Amino acid sequence: INFTNDKKVQLHCKDHLKECIEDFMDEIKTSAATPAAKWLFTVSEDAKYLEKDRKENYHSITMKLLWVSKRSRFDIQTALSFLCTRTNNPDEDDWKKLKRLLQYIYGTIDLVLTISAEELNILRTWVDASYAVHPDMRSHTGSCMSLGLGLVYSKSGKQTINAKSSTEGEVIGISDRLPQSIWAKYFLSAQDYELEQNILYEDNQSAMKIAKNGVRSCGQNSRHYLIRYYFIKDRLSKDNISIQYCPTTQMLADFFTKPLQG
Repeated sequence: INFTNDKKVQLHCKDHLKECIEDFMDEIKTSAATPAAKWLFTVSEDAKYLEKDRKENYHSITMKLLWVSKRSRFDIQTALSFLCTRTNNPDEDDWKKLKRLLQYIYGTIDLVLTISAEELNILRTWVDASYAVHPDMRSHTGSCMSLGLGLVYSKSGKQTINAKSSTEGEVIGISDRLPQSIWAKYFLSAQDYELEQNILYEDNQSAMKIAKNGVRSCGQNSRHYLIRYYFIKDRLSKDNISIQYCPTTQMLADFFTKPLQG
């Protein structure tokens, strides 16, 4: 942890990342441009399962990287969140995906997380979801939070239930991530910083209408999940959280829902 003179803090886990590269059973000597290829969520039924020693190595490396990703390397969370869903029975394709992630880390070993707060009374949260991208047709939610420069929080993970539409997937994503925005408000208040604005950005306008209006924006095709997620509308008003539209091209959470290239 390094505090700079311009009121910024830098965090890195370089030693842990070097250990992961050294402990991996395949040699890592080349770098990759991105943490994962575009077929990250693709699972082949014909792929051969890993033998015991490589399976244990796969599990060990992913768990070590998971620790690092929560502290200083948010950029590897999307790829890692999928690899963690495969730890019980990883196959040869999963091994290649882990190797690519380590190659990306090898080329970006000196990358640090830099954070600063422009204002402690404005909190911004971005939430996004990729619809039915997992083999079991579940969607993937990504979210991130910032007080100015850099992210103070991010999360990328598979949704726990299946959605029947992309709008439903977005509503589930908002439901799953909204508690973090509420908790952040209470945490900052306990430090004597009262939020003036708590903004949640969303790029699906249908999901925004359901979140804001509840039953008034609910039809026959959405009633089944509105009942489960009715609390969104309630908490938006009680906790003074505003939900605002964010174009997909500016949606930061998009990085945590799909393996972007280029």
